[in-house]
This record gives sequence, C-alpha cells and structure tokens, in this order.
Amino acid sequence: MEQQSDNGRIIFAGAGHNIADEQQTTLTSVGIDIGSATCHIVFSEIEMKRSSDQFVVSKRSLLYESEILLTPFSDRDIIDEFALRDFLEKQYKAANLSPREVDTGALILTGTALEKKNAQMLGELFSLETGNFISVAAGDRLEAIMAAHGSGAIINSRETGATIMNVDIGGGTTKIAICSNGEIIDLTTVDIGARLIAINDNGCICRIEKNADLIFEEIGLQPVLGTNITDESLERVAKKMGIVLTEIILQKPLSRLTKNLHRLPPIKWNGTIDAVTFSGGVAEYIYDYSTQQNIDVGSKLASAIKSMAVAHDLNIMEPVESIRATVVGLSQYKINLSGTTNFIHPADILPQKNIPVIAPNFMLETDEIDQNAICSTILNTLNTFSLNTTNCPVALCFDWNGSAVYGRIESFISGVIKGMQEVLTDGKPLILVCSGDIGRVFGNHARYEINYTGPIISIDGITLNEFQYIDIGAELKGSGAVPVSIKSLVFPENPNQ
Repeated sequence: MEQQSDNGRIIFAGAGHNIADEQQTTLTSVGIDIGSATCHIVFSEIEMKRSSDQFVVSKRSLLYESEILLTPFSDRDIIDEFALRDFLEKQYKAANLSPREVDTGALILTGTALEKKNAQMLGELFSLETGNFISVAAGDRLEAIMAAHGSGAIINSRETGATIMNVDIGGGTTKIAICSNGEIIDLTTVDIGARLIAINDNGCICRIEKNADLIFEEIGLQPVLGTNITDESLERVAKKMGIVLTEIILQKPLSRLTKNLHRLPPIKWNGTIDAVTFSGGVAEYIYDYSTQQNIDVGSKLASAIKSMAVAHDLNIMEPVESIRATVVGLSQYKINLSGTTNFIHPADILPQKNIPVIAPNFMLETDEIDQNAICSTILNTLNTFSLNTTNCPVALCFDWNGSAVYGRIESFISGVIKGMQEVLTDGKPLILVCSGDIGRVFGNHARYEINYTGPIISIDGITLNEFQYIDIGAELKGSGAVPVSIKSLVFPENPNQ
C-alpha cells in the first residue's frame, strides 16, 4: 500500500490501485445531440486531476467533430432509427474509435425531438450501443445550460466580468441563458426554431411542427402539408419569430404570443446585459459562417435578428461553438468523477443508470445521531417525491458533518438502511453519495459492522441535489474512482399531447 502527502493529509492508495493513478486520469468522452433539426457527435479527451477530495477537469481536447446531419424522420412524429444508427456508426469509424474505447459521455435529445413518439426508446437504445457509459439526458433546462457552456458564454462571463446572454436557436426551440461571473443566473426556453416548418427542394412543405400553430395563427397563415409555400410567407414567419426573440433579448414587456410560446417560465432577471452570444444552427447565419439557403426559415430568422441587433446597437460576441454548442457542452462539461475512497460490493453491481436522487435535510451537527430521526426523514422524502414504491434504485445524497466516530456512524447507517428499506428490495443496491472523502467508511460499516448483505455502492467526492438523476459507471482501473453523470430526464408522458 502506497502513501503520499496532500495538503498535510496522508492519502493511502487502495488495494490494487496506483497512487499516481489516484491523482489523475484521462477519459475519452462522447457527446451526441439528436435535435429537431440536426444531429451531430463530438469526441473529446478529458484530463482530470484530484483536488482535495474531488477530481476536477484540468484539460479538454477535441478529438473529432462529426458532420452535421439533418435529423431524419420517417413521418411527422417518428425519428428514423435506421438512418440515425447508420450515421452514428459512420462517425465512430471516422473518429477511429469503437464504443468500447469510450469511457463516458452523454446523449441528449433536444428541442421538439424529445416529443417524438419513439424519443425515449431511441435514447435508451443508443445509450446502450454507443459506449461503455453513455447517459441519456434530455430537457429544456439542461439543454440551455449545456449550450451556455458550449458556446463559451459561461467562461467568458467569468473571465471578463460581463453579464452575457446566450441565445441558442435550434430547429424547434430557442434556449436563453443569462450568465454572470461564471454562473447561470436565469434561463428560459421558447417554441421558436428554424424547422418549425420545413420545405423540400421543390418548395413543398414536408413537415410542420405542432408548436408552430400559434405563430401561424398570429400572422393569419394556414400552411398545409404537401403544398407549396411562398418565400414571402416564410419571411412573415421568420419576422414574427424575430419579434418574439427581440422582446426577450431586449427585456421588453412580453406580448401574449411571446408568453404563450414559453416552455419554461419567462426570465425574471432584469439587470444590464453587456453582450449577447448566439449558438445553435441559426447562429451559423447570424455570424455568416454559412451562406447556404437551407430548407427551413433559419437564414431568414437570422436576417431578422441581425436587423434587430443593428437597430438596437446590440453588442454581439462570437461564441466558442455555434451549431455544436449543445453537444460540446455535454461532452466536455457534463462529466464528474467520484473520489477514490469508495466502497463497491459486489464489483459487478456497476454500472447503474437513471438513478433518482434524494437529498434529505439531516440534522448531523449534534454529537449523537438519532437513527429514528434519520429513518423518518428518509421515509418522508421518499414519500414526497413518490419514490417509496419505485422499481428502481434510489441514491441517498448527504453532506457529513461532525466526527466519524463509531457510535455516530452506527446510528446514521442503521437509520439509513431502515429508512431506505422500501427501495432496497429485489436486489436493488444501497446507494450512498457524500461530498467528503468518507465513502469507504460508510460502506465498510454497513457491510462488516451491521452485516448488511445486499449490494452496496458508497461513493464520495460528489455533491447532488434533488430533482436530479445520476448514472454511475464501472470503477476506473488504477484510480478506484467511478465516473458519475448528473442529469435531468424529461420525457412527455403522452407524446401525442
């Protein structure tokens, strides 16, 4: 067993682990974005180093960016699985990588693609086929956050001190995030996108998203599938979309139409915006990266936005990434590693996917811990989030306060096992996640002091909140750490609604 000093502490390498590997590791990560307009994939190499009791990203390198694929649909409400599968296989070959060589990453269904009838099935299918540890993550809020990361708005706000609004305009939705001092202080999403109406090469309407109906009604347009649409009508659609986004970007009073197009609550923050960045497919036209006239209203919407920017002297910054902002954000920022003082038994219990998180408000400041209070708090939390009858494991997240003496740990773990009993049936693991480097202590106590015989996953170095889900990957050889992806999963219960 090796030992090494770290800021005055003595760190011991676990059995079979190398002390150097416990301090740093390199991951190959993938980000896959299946959107309502386009699909793309990015491979990255991520170097992570241990800082105190957590691993942090020390370097990010882009390995490969795929070509952009127009999202294939077999009809209005079904994504073409076979065309997508063929695309992904070709991109893996082009990157000279196999799914087995990918350590971690995330797949996200974005915008209105999330609402297609087979969205959840596709997400689960490709998450199994595209790598060892690929998450399925979807939802407006997560996409807005990742786009703000990928576009560079978050890091630019931290480095410049400016308050930056990132506007990510995709095929079906627009995600807006306000960033200040490296943090997102407000965000929203609206039903505005380049492919709410799509035309083929002959000018014939080949797809209309249901979300576009409010805009069509507002301008008195009644487009019909299979019929031609004039360029003047497309200009009217784009101009109305531009007006909606102008109200939000310039923080003006919202019209009835703009309010009704919101998918998330409108932005409440009303401070000064120093600069605006654009990302998503439409940004390619805003920044003149592309002049190709596409088969949607993207270029026309970009023209409307540029006219607004000139009229209002808007300070527009260039993004780090535009059309790939969401997928780069997933690939390079949605990665976490646990600490190395974990307890996993049996080893093959990992990986685990789509685990809901609870974070009860335990009272751990006192010298003595009341195990009945711990049990009661857990039961109340499970009931509040309707997880007491779930068929999947549940992760218990907590911050440990006070000393780790035998009596306190005994009372805490006993209360935890009693409180979690309803979600430990049928071989489901006891999953403990704490922020400090004490995960192995809790796992050892449960297994060898309390003689708990079920599977145990006790990891540290990770902070979680309720309303989140996590994936926990298999232990990385040498370091003893495990990759953890934190995400939000939002699939409509009824895709026809």
